[in-house]
Amino acid sequence: MFSAAGIVRAALAGHWTERTPVSEGSGWSDSETLNSPVFAECNGAKSRPKNKKTQRCCSRKKSMMQIIEKEIPAKELITKSNLPASDYVINPYIGCPHACKYCYARFMKRVTGHTEEWGNFIDVKRCEKPIDVKKVARKSVFISSVTDCYNPFEAKYQITRSVLEQLRQADCFITVSTKSDLVLRDIDILKELKHLTVAISVNTLDDGFQSDMDNAKSISQRIAALKELRRQGIYTVLFMSPIFPYITDFKKIIEATKDFVCEYWFENLNLRGNYRQEILHYIREKYPHCFDGYREIYINKNTEYWKLLSAEIDKYCTERNITYKNYFYHNLLVAKKKSNAKGN
Repeated sequence: MFSAAGIVRAALAGHWTERTPVSEGSGWSDSETLNSPVFAECNGAKSRPKNKKTQRCCSRKKSMMQIIEKEIPAKELITKSNLPASDYVINPYIGCPHACKYCYARFMKRVTGHTEEWGNFIDVKRCEKPIDVKKVARKSVFISSVTDCYNPFEAKYQITRSVLEQLRQADCFITVSTKSDLVLRDIDILKELKHLTVAISVNTLDDGFQSDMDNAKSISQRIAALKELRRQGIYTVLFMSPIFPYITDFKKIIEATKDFVCEYWFENLNLRGNYRQEILHYIREKYPHCFDGYREIYINKNTEYWKLLSAEIDKYCTERNITYKNYFYHNLLVAKKKSNAKGN
């Protein structure tokens, strides 16, 4: 049975949009296949120049300055959700400067008419209509599904803080999902919410890999935020998403965080749309020993890896009494929720 926490990986506020995948062999020929076995271990990327991280940081700061920001009117902030275990969703922004390379929410460009690159724009929602707390009574509310509610612009606009203030007296189940330690700014409100879960995404302990994948806060900052949230008595979730095959080491992440994480969520990497090629190219260049495995999973559509990993996660967590949820079959969960809704 699902908790109020819910999962976030395929819906926008009030919409369900299925993206069209790239053609099966797009960009990859048989001659490009490496010789490593499909389920071989992958122990690291090619060596990086010592100053590469510094270069990435400088580039990241520059890109933040170039992000196009604007305020837009919104009829309301809260909408019905198609997420498997959430009744409502709140997305205070459109777009996300974290610019995760694997982000499914890029389809928001198509929905909203943005032509900028994903990560280069942010729309700030201004809504005069207050949240109807009676409507969400005993319901689950997810903040947020297609943006990060604590992206850097939240420090300036405080839309998420305003949302939490409105939900302060609501008798609903709230989940806040983020990659940012800015969530700690709102500890005062978070501690007053009746039924709260805060989920922070961590899918690696490798700073280099994280920096390659997103412009969000560092892994150490995210882990420190989890630790502080738990110290303050807040129910914490480490959202291990997306799990990159042969790269994400779920056991190491759990061992590093188990003292201050209440629950773990696991979600596999789904590659759809144009970013599939980008990720596959990155793996081929930086993690060549893993490329055959990715080819097998994402081009040949072999699901055996996920079945084996799912069983391993189940066994590992069960033996150690670790509270967890496995969302590897998210699409099936969404379809089941839609079916149940039609039946009612």
